Amino acid sequence: MSGLFKKLPKKLAKKLPVKVSDTTSMQLDQPKSSLKPINNQFTKLLSITKYLPSAARSKILSKAFGKVVPYVGTTGICYETVDPNQVIVSLDNDKAVQNHIGSIHAVAITLLAETATGFILGLNLPSDRVLLIKSYSVNFYRPIKKGQIAAVASLSDEQRQHILDTPKGEMVIPCVIEDRESDSDRDPITVEMLWAWIPKSELEARRQGKTDNSSDTTLDANTQSDNEQSDHADDDKKDENL
Repeated sequence: MSGLFKKLPKKLAKKLPVKVSDTTSMQLDQPKSSLKPINNQFTKLLSITKYLPSAARSKILSKAFGKVVPYVGTTGICYETVDPNQVIVSLDNDKAVQNHIGSIHAVAITLLAETATGFILGLNLPSDRVLLIKSYSVNFYRPIKKGQIAAVASLSDEQRQHILDTPKGEMVIPCVIEDRESDSDRDPITVEMLWAWIPKSELEARRQGKTDNSSDTTLDANTQSDNEQSDHADDDKKDENL
């Protein structure tokens, strides 16, 4: 995210309010959070733009993050709601993102969900850590033939606190795909995005080949160790039954 503020108009980049908060875009049905936003590059950007009208704010955020992540910017993703408890991004069903049957391409929908979930994690991650997508699954139940879709990613205060208190971990970020111009009760798509985060110092050590193989240096090692302990516990129970 380095160079993020260089993407903003100079007048906005110079305006840094003392408090770092963002409530202007919070949804009406979103409960008020008791947690204060952390101070990182994401929340600083929100503080710069929070006094702008919603339409202008959305446009500036979309443009800024579209330039920081050029591939995301090419799809035309719009950042509608950006809050530590909820992020909503949308995508119009234009020809540029359609597949051969006129529906929004699977890759574009996946990118929309990844953007929403990754962004909300980024809003809640201290600046000394880095986020990484670990795995995801996307299930398509019906095509989206026209109109606009949106990805809604949400985190509870308990989940936000867990992220803050855990230097290294992983979490499935809840995400819902909305088909805004359909009257069908069936969800068009379900997604599950598993994100992980590690200290930046550990990532740098990996790049330099300085990690200690004798210690747990991968996210998977924690999970594997827990599984092995569980398997051993099950074996012990079997032995007792015998």
